[in-house]
Amino acid sequence: MKKLIAAFAALAAFSANAESLTVAATAVPHAELLEFVKPTLAKEGVELEIKVFTDYVQPNVQVAEKRLDANFFQHQPYLDEFNKSRKTDLVSVAGIHVEPFGAYSSKIKTLDELPEGANVVIPNDATNGGRALLLLQKAGVIKLKPEAGILATPKDIVENPKNIKVRELEAATLPRVLTQVDLALINTNYALEAKLNPSKDALAIEGSESPYVNILVTRSDNKDSEAVQKLTKALQSEDVKAFINDKYKGAVVPAF
Repeated sequence: MKKLIAAFAALAAFSANAESLTVAATAVPHAELLEFVKPTLAKEGVELEIKVFTDYVQPNVQVAEKRLDANFFQHQPYLDEFNKSRKTDLVSVAGIHVEPFGAYSSKIKTLDELPEGANVVIPNDATNGGRALLLLQKAGVIKLKPEAGILATPKDIVENPKNIKVRELEAATLPRVLTQVDLALINTNYALEAKLNPSKDALAIEGSESPYVNILVTRSDNKDSEAVQKLTKALQSEDVKAFINDKYKGAVVPAF
């Protein structure tokens, strides 16, 4: 009985000393990676709580407003644009992985089959919309103004041989409209949620050299906290690298 009481006392003491860390994430693969490292963090005295979001705005808003401690869903160009437009001071802690961006269709098997006047949908946020257009340019579907860069918009299209019609929609909705359009440029996290395999199903896809590395993000006043540093170490471990390679088969690529 005394041993049992001592065990409960030790557990209570551990729980009292455990530091909590609440992290926003999109479901796939970010929340899955966080769930994978959760037991490791628990052993190190960090109680990780994962909040799953379906949009790309509230995770940053809630971290900036100190309602959450950190988030894990975005790449650096998106964070830079968010900070600029929202006057926030969020910072990258570490790069974790790349999700090669892809173009998908339920109607055609190659981009050569893209019909005249095809309906094409891309994300409506500045950086991912530009990323989609750059991929279409790389695939030879369109040509952009030389100076357009990662913030390119449909207005920057200067050559459009097939007269495709480009519409901008919220990123999370793109898999749901795939059957209604000729081509959809979809972020890999949403593609995976829709059971699409980028390495097999995408008609065009970024290479592994993509600069759009997904990052762990927090506020500048929280970057060096012990809990955040422990989470960073866990996410950049060899165990996580093996987990990514085994589970996602190239749809997600470690960046460390």
